[in-house]
Amino acid sequence: MLKQMVQTKLSPYSDLYDLLIPADHILRRFNELVDFSFVYEELENKYCLNDGRNAYDPIKLFKYLMLKAMFPASDVDLVARSKTDMAYKYFLGLAPEDEVIDPSLLTKFRRQRLNDSNLLDLLLNKTVQLAIEKEIIKSKGIIVDATHTASRFNKKSAVELLRSYSKKVRKAIYTVKPEAKQIMPEKNRKNEYQAEKDYVKTLLKAIEEHPEWSVIPAVAESVNQLKETVEDCQEYEVYSHDTSAKVGHKTAETEFFGYKTHLAITEERIIAAASVTGGDVGDGPYLKELVEKSRANGIDVKEVIGDTAYSGKANLLFTAEEKIKLYSKLHPVISNGTRDPEQEWEYNKDAGMYVCPNGQLAFRKAVQGKKNQGENQRLTFYFDVKKCQACPLNEDCYKEGAKSKTYSVTIQSKAHSDQQTFQETEAFQKRYRMRYMIEGKNSEIKNRHGYNVSWSKDIEGMMLQGASTLFVTNLKRIVKLIDEKAEEK
Repeated sequence: MLKQMVQTKLSPYSDLYDLLIPADHILRRFNELVDFSFVYEELENKYCLNDGRNAYDPIKLFKYLMLKAMFPASDVDLVARSKTDMAYKYFLGLAPEDEVIDPSLLTKFRRQRLNDSNLLDLLLNKTVQLAIEKEIIKSKGIIVDATHTASRFNKKSAVELLRSYSKKVRKAIYTVKPEAKQIMPEKNRKNEYQAEKDYVKTLLKAIEEHPEWSVIPAVAESVNQLKETVEDCQEYEVYSHDTSAKVGHKTAETEFFGYKTHLAITEERIIAAASVTGGDVGDGPYLKELVEKSRANGIDVKEVIGDTAYSGKANLLFTAEEKIKLYSKLHPVISNGTRDPEQEWEYNKDAGMYVCPNGQLAFRKAVQGKKNQGENQRLTFYFDVKKCQACPLNEDCYKEGAKSKTYSVTIQSKAHSDQQTFQETEAFQKRYRMRYMIEGKNSEIKNRHGYNVSWSKDIEGMMLQGASTLFVTNLKRIVKLIDEKAEEK
């Protein structure tokens, strides 16, 4: 049962917060900036309002997720730190002497209470509105890009996943206790899930018999990660694998297994909109959605800056119709010419190749025709015909008996002529250089907030991770801009 009227506990130790948590501490600033009551409104339908025992305060649980995004750690380590870290307790709304939650409650909250809520759009809207209220956002444009996040399972079997984490545990122990090699259980050599699970159980039991190892922080953290992975692999065993993650291509030679987060940021480096998809989805088709979401969040979009992935014909027509200046350089293979929309394939700008509807990447490309003739040149992409013959979708695009499979696009179409002229101007070149801002933002969320690897096994979990991470990132940026504005005065 969810109770919205949470009684404030009077504690004789509350003054400790005034002594230990300075006024400029980032977590104190978060509490002062944001009214978190919206969490109740968003999650009200997830709880029974008049039956059962009282539920743990969802605001506190949501704040735990913010801490997880801000200071990446396993659920166990996060809760353990919240027991002794006064800044954490202050942020969570706990009295200094209060007990903390069991880590399993946070796991349940993340996987069951938030698995289908629209937190990503809601939280970005809250932060953008906050920035507008503080008169921080003044620009009238957005910078767009997509960033990759590897699946936690990363195309590994459960055996490979457990093996990689148990290796980290052994390495952490051997670094400080080399003699431990003599008493460690023999490693599993079989490529069987049950055998590896039994080995992990034996390994954890051996560690429990030597409590002096677990007091070493590096060992404790790696053990907690292994335990959390064991729990995830139990679900993995039932659901087979991360079915939402897809194979995407960073270049023609390198691929990744996971997700993409399509981002739009303002020139003040506030994230205005985001969408999470599988890794196989192209960047360009999400320009319209990012513009619409940014506008819905209060941004007056007059300009869009993006790389070559966003200069497709559909985007040129959309921005022209909306009277938006598009600062995106043309790529000779972005336009699909006169092909019907339902026949268009996705272009992967990182690999420089097209991808068929079944996910096959072209292995070669060649230019057809001559320059400056009556007809435009075409670029032809070649696909592995053996894969096409075995493809479940071959009825739509493969002719029985064909010895090759190609896909051709017009290199230069008339629809791009205005953009070609525009991109050669000095004004275009000056604005296009602003793209570096979103590259820095991508680096920040990955390297500082653990967004390079997903928390969970599905796209719902990835969207929750995105919501928490981008919310925290925006709040940090807003705090910094407020301070800079105050210094100018």
